[in-house]
Amino acid sequence: MPPEWITYQQEPYTISTDPARLDIALIHHFLSEESYWAKGRSFETVRSSIANSLNFGVYLEAQQVGFARVVTDYATFSWLCDVFILPAHRGQGLSKWLVNCVIEHPDLKNIRRMLLATSSARDLYIRYGAFTPLHGPERWLERFNPGT
Repeated sequence: MPPEWITYQQEPYTISTDPARLDIALIHHFLSEESYWAKGRSFETVRSSIANSLNFGVYLEAQQVGFARVVTDYATFSWLCDVFILPAHRGQGLSKWLVNCVIEHPDLKNIRRMLLATSSARDLYIRYGAFTPLHGPERWLERFNPGT
């Protein structure tokens, strides 16, 4: 069952899980143009992925400045993905705060396994997100389709 929308405040920034606040055009632009992991992702794919996830928007007043998305069944598994803070707002601890809000969210904090993949922020997640290298990586397989 989808959660109630939650708002976190750390003046002058706000994090909200309310999907109505999301600037999907901004999210799409960052993911498809500026990220290394989602270059070329279509607007429709971004829109659909947001519609089927628990989303965390980071805002300075009404302007969105960051984002994180969690794919989950709300019971046993979740995957943290598409995490970013716009360059002009980095260096203020927003990434740490965002990750903390995600892992402490009432509907996620008791999930048995939360995964993520990163090549650029590994130390951030290990230090501030209580993440560790994959337990039993020899048991995990993936189906990777880079063209989609």
